[in-house]
Amino acid sequence: MRGWFAGWALAFGLILPGGAQALCDVTYRVQPGDTLTSIATVHYEDADQWTLIYYANGAAVAGQAQILVAGSEVYIPCPAQSPDPGATPLLQRGAELTLLTAGGDAPFVDQDWPGGGMVTELVNAALELSPSPVPFEIVWEAERSQTLEPLLGQTRYDMGFPWIKPDCAMTPEVTLCTEFHFSDPVMDLPVMLFRRADREFAYSQDADILGKRLCRPAGRFTHDLDRADRRWLAEGKISLTPPGSPEECFALLMAGAVDAVSLDVFEGAAKIVAMGLRGQVVPVDQPLSREALYAVISKTHWRGTTHLYRLNAGLAKLRESGRYGEIVQRHLALFWDALK
Repeated sequence: MRGWFAGWALAFGLILPGGAQALCDVTYRVQPGDTLTSIATVHYEDADQWTLIYYANGAAVAGQAQILVAGSEVYIPCPAQSPDPGATPLLQRGAELTLLTAGGDAPFVDQDWPGGGMVTELVNAALELSPSPVPFEIVWEAERSQTLEPLLGQTRYDMGFPWIKPDCAMTPEVTLCTEFHFSDPVMDLPVMLFRRADREFAYSQDADILGKRLCRPAGRFTHDLDRADRRWLAEGKISLTPPGSPEECFALLMAGAVDAVSLDVFEGAAKIVAMGLRGQVVPVDQPLSREALYAVISKTHWRGTTHLYRLNAGLAKLRESGRYGEIVQRHLALFWDALK
């Protein structure tokens, strides 16, 4: 019944008082040509809020990119209202189990963000729901470059987060592959293309990218551009400009020196607002790739498998309980509200 009403309301352009509030907490049947952004525009009156639908539906939309399969159903959640993080009774200073993160990367990990950030709160909640839960401490390290080596590599701390997993089959020599175990994914992370609003950039399949000029800051991963079914860089199918910062990428975009900037959906949106480019730069509907954020632990850690089992089991229970979605939706609402 909820899906029928939502479909009927959309078909006839019915926007009830309160608009976005009236058309959430419903299941919507996808119509031909629908994308996550077009659905978000109708339900939330804000195309940027497509991430709420993306994360609420998980695997159900992961294989469909932005262009959804007509006839499939997606759940439209209401934006979370409360910014308050959940209680963390096991988070204790001086605990034996120690987790290391760098911070300063909202909305994922940031000491000034509610709950320490979305990934921090997910890890906290997962450990609280793990089998035989134990107290733990989160340590914030100012220098991210120090977190893998020596701090985690020498097991001065037990686990670190969040990290993106390289393509270890293609680059087995990378330190993260040779020296660390990865947890199950803590959260999915869409990597987007951002284009000038006054220029077309069609991307619905990989063939559309060939010959394009992309920009991604130096030091960022590029394995998504060179995976086995792409080989865009190795075979010279695209050009990649790697300046020192995201801001430089967007400056190059506005100057016409590149066709698109590639960043994760959150960093891209935040930089656009911070640089006063809202309305001048927009995301391409379809994500360029999908990465994930993980916790890592040294392969030399004598209790490494035990800690990973505890976290992975807690993550599974967190998803099953529904709390995972509640945490993610709350942080998404905080993030997008902060950009208004």
